[in-house]
Amino acid sequence: MKSRGGSTPRISLKWIPFLCASCFALGILFSNRLWVQPESNDQLMSLRRHEQELQVVSEVSAPKKKNSVDNDVMDEVLKTHEAIQHVRSLEKSVAMLEMQLAASRSSKEMSSNGSSSEASSLSQDGSPKQKMFMVIGINTAFSSRKRRDSVRETWMPRGEKLLQLENEKGIVIRFMIGHSATSNSILDRAIDSEDAQHKDFLRLEHVEGYHELSAKTKIFFSTAVAKWDAEFYIKVDDDVHVNLGVLAATLARHRSKPRVYVGCMKSGPVLSQKNVKYHEPEYWKFGEEGNKYFRHATGQIYALSKDLATYISINQPILHKYANEDVSLGSWFIGLEVEHIDDRNMCCGTPPDCEWKAQAGNVCIASFDWSCSGICKSVEKIKFVHERCGEGDGAVWSALF
Repeated sequence: MKSRGGSTPRISLKWIPFLCASCFALGILFSNRLWVQPESNDQLMSLRRHEQELQVVSEVSAPKKKNSVDNDVMDEVLKTHEAIQHVRSLEKSVAMLEMQLAASRSSKEMSSNGSSSEASSLSQDGSPKQKMFMVIGINTAFSSRKRRDSVRETWMPRGEKLLQLENEKGIVIRFMIGHSATSNSILDRAIDSEDAQHKDFLRLEHVEGYHELSAKTKIFFSTAVAKWDAEFYIKVDDDVHVNLGVLAATLARHRSKPRVYVGCMKSGPVLSQKNVKYHEPEYWKFGEEGNKYFRHATGQIYALSKDLATYISINQPILHKYANEDVSLGSWFIGLEVEHIDDRNMCCGTPPDCEWKAQAGNVCIASFDWSCSGICKSVEKIKFVHERCGEGDGAVWSALF
C-alpha cells in the first residue's frame, strides 16, 4: 500500500510467519487431495468389479435354482410313473391268477412244466379222465329232435355200438345242449327223457339261444376237456353228414402237431348293414367298411388239437365273443402259433358233388349245402346223402389211426 506521501507500503513483520504457515497448510491440503483421489478411484473400481461379480454369480445361481425346481418336478413325474407301472403289474398278476383259477376248474392240476398239452389226467369229480382219440360234439337245439333222430339213423352209431366205438376206437360222440332259461322246464324234461333213452347227450352249463352260439362253443370245449383226455375235439352241426372213418384217418395225420386248427378256411366280408343275416355289430374293429374277416374255419364242422381246446378251456372267461361263432373261434387263435389246415374235404356239397368225389376214390369227410349252411331239409335229405356219399357202415371200425 502506498502512503499518503506516495511511498510503497511495507508488510508488517508480524504477519510474515502467519502467511508462511497458511501457505504451508494450503500446500499440504492440496497435495493430500492429489494423492487421495487415485486411491478413491481404485476403491470405486473395486466396488464396481465386486458388483459385477455378484451380478454374474446371481445370474449363474438363478438357472441352478430353476434346474433344481425342474429336477424336483421330474422326480415327481418319475415317482408317478413308477406307481402306475406298479399298479399295472398288480393288474397283470390278478389276471394271471384268474387264468390259473380257470385252469384249475377245467383240470384239477397241471404238469410240473405247466404245458397245456400235459393237462391233468383227473376229471372235475376227481376220477381219472378217459383217454380218447377224438371227442365229437354235435350242436343241437331243443326243437331239433327230428334232426337228431336222422343223424342217429345215418352216420352216428346208437346204443351198444356207441359205447363200443368209445371203448375200441376212442371216438366219443355226443349231442351237446344246455338248458332253458326256466329251471326244469318242459324243454329240459324232454331232453332228460331223450337222454335216458339214447344216452348220447353232453349237458352244458349254458342257457340256450341262437345268439349265444359263441358262448356255447367255449363251454363245450371246456366241458369236453374236463371230461375226456382226447387228442382232438370236433364241433359239428346236426344238419351235416359226417364220415367218421375218413375224419379219424385225416386227423391221425396231424396228431404229431401240437396246435392244429382243421376245417374249411374262409375270410368272408364283414357285414356292417343291420337287419341282414350274419350282421357284425362290431364291424368297426375290422378296419374300414368293406374289409374281410381274418382266416377262420366255417362253422359247420371243424377240429381242434388238444392244446387249442385246452387253451380255450383255461382262458374261457376272457375270450371275446363276436356275433358269429366261427368268427369268434378264429379270433381266439389270432396271435398264437397255430397251424391253420384248410381241408376242403370237410365242406363237400351234397350229391352229386360228394358222390363224384367218392366214385373217384376221394371220400368226403363232411357234406352240406352252402346255401342252407347245412343240408337243406336235412331231416328228409340226410338219408339220401348217406346212401350216395357214405363211406360204409364198417369203415370207421377198419380205419387205422
